[in-house]
Amino acid sequence: QVQLVESGGGLVQAGGSLRLSCAASERTFIGYNAGWFRQAPGKEREFVAGVIWSSGFGYYADSAKGRFTISRDNAKNMVYLQMNSLKPEDTAVYYCNKIQGYRAFGSWGQGTQVTVSS
Repeated sequence: QVQLVESGGGLVQAGGSLRLSCAASERTFIGYNAGWFRQAPGKEREFVAGVIWSSGFGYYADSAKGRFTISRDNAKNMVYLQMNSLKPEDTAVYYCNKIQGYRAFGSWGQGTQVTVSS
């Protein structure tokens, strides 16, 4: 059974940084890549960043380009999201999942709350 556990969220001032982590059960990303999504109150969940599991190549939503960096540790089945220059509009619950392209394919974990104060 696929398990995804996100952590690392918190309250930060605008301009600050956070590093999110996602611990996945073994074999979660076989045949898939990994991605981060977020859901703000009253809004639909949206894609933030994805990483090609085999190569580590990252790709991003326009809102994340230049500020966020996704990475992975294959051996540990971990996915990370380094978020810099945070803005109040980044406030959301952040989730990781297995993906193809920009689409998620697994069950959602509990997510981790990121709150950016102005």
